[in-house]
Amino acid sequence: MKKYAKIIYSLLVVAILVFVFFWLRSRNLSSTQIQFQTVTAKRGSLIATIGATGIVHSNHSASLSWQSSGIVGEIHAIINKNIKKGGILASISPESLPQNVILAQADLVNAERTLDNLMNSNTMQAQAQLAFVNAQKALEDANRNLSGLKSNRNNPDAAANAEAQYIIAKKNLEDAQAAYDRLDSLAADNPIKAQAYSALYAAQQALKSRFNTWDWYKNQANSLDVAEGEAKVALATAQLQDAQYEWDRLKNGPDQDDILSAQARVTAAHVSLNTASIIAPFSGTVTEINSMVGDQVSPGLPAFRLDDLSRLLVDVQVSEVDINSVKVDQPVTLTFDAILDVTYHGKVVSVAEVGNSSQGAVTFTVTVELLDSDNFVKPGMTSAVTVIVNKLDNVLLVPNRAVRLVNNQRIVYILVNGVAKEVKITLGPTSGVDSVVLGGDLKEGDLIILNPPSNFMEGRGPNSGGGMGGMFGG
Repeated sequence: MKKYAKIIYSLLVVAILVFVFFWLRSRNLSSTQIQFQTVTAKRGSLIATIGATGIVHSNHSASLSWQSSGIVGEIHAIINKNIKKGGILASISPESLPQNVILAQADLVNAERTLDNLMNSNTMQAQAQLAFVNAQKALEDANRNLSGLKSNRNNPDAAANAEAQYIIAKKNLEDAQAAYDRLDSLAADNPIKAQAYSALYAAQQALKSRFNTWDWYKNQANSLDVAEGEAKVALATAQLQDAQYEWDRLKNGPDQDDILSAQARVTAAHVSLNTASIIAPFSGTVTEINSMVGDQVSPGLPAFRLDDLSRLLVDVQVSEVDINSVKVDQPVTLTFDAILDVTYHGKVVSVAEVGNSSQGAVTFTVTVELLDSDNFVKPGMTSAVTVIVNKLDNVLLVPNRAVRLVNNQRIVYILVNGVAKEVKITLGPTSGVDSVVLGGDLKEGDLIILNPPSNFMEGRGPNSGGGMGGMFGG
């Protein structure tokens, strides 16, 4: 009996030990499973985004300064009120303006009159035509005179006849003078005396003409006379060419260059006059006023700030790694620390073609427009901008929190039969929460460990570490 009791006792001990072994093994396995947080790898949709921050600014913004010196006479602007393009915000008292600005009014009147004459008066056209006709006549006279200087005067018969005609004219004048002298006692209105005076006057004119003809034959033209005549012909020819050019320029109406010149003088006068006022360069809202009536101002002194708040924009810097994913018209969401629990929407309106380098990092400026801004959004606020660059469907996803970087390789840990196993992966676009798995050993249905212990990566090398280390890449 004692022998059988020992055998039964031995079997009982073995049974207890086996039970304890399997109980402890089951407990350890359960404990291992409980310490891991897992999620099943599965396919789904992902909205790929790029995040950045930027400062809100208005569509147009201008700090307006005084362009002239003087005393502020009027201010028409009101803070937070809209003003149209070309509207006058303020002006300087005319009596305190510099002399050149005051005289600009007279310059404007003269310039406008000149322009009006060009556009509506034919005087310049008529003057050009008259100058052209006179130049033609002057050239004809100069040619005739030169021709006379160069003609042959060595004609004895013509010279003798000219002298004889002169002698006869001289004798006729003497006779006419004697006949008139004999009637000296008659009244001035006596017809006989008047007839005698008329004969005397005709004899005087005839004598002058006959003398000039005879003198022309007597006095031969020298080389200086001919040279002077040729110079007069050359001058008359040049003057005719100038007159011809001016007539051709104006005969069909005012010259466009003259009109442009006159318009430029009008514009210049307006610019000088406008320095006495602050004029809105675009339609917008007055957001700052720095002047008051009675202030003494000078050129360059700040006066107003004007903002076009009809469009609000945000400039953000996107890294060179992500910039090719950003396109114009892509949707955007925006949030503000100053505006809690509100998400605004917008779109990309421009993407810079040239990057900026700072401390070795290259970024590109992307401009975003708010589409549903309200009075709470103000220029100068900081906004968190999320650009929606893509939407992917039916892709294998992995939570970003589960990804680790080991020896420059992206990995996740999966749970297989209660044991953590390292799996290499290649990542694609991210939403900030999940990323697309482009390649590697992860399969749909695997249990991904979200919180692998740090001792899993001990001794794995200097590049071991937690976290994504970036949202894109292999």
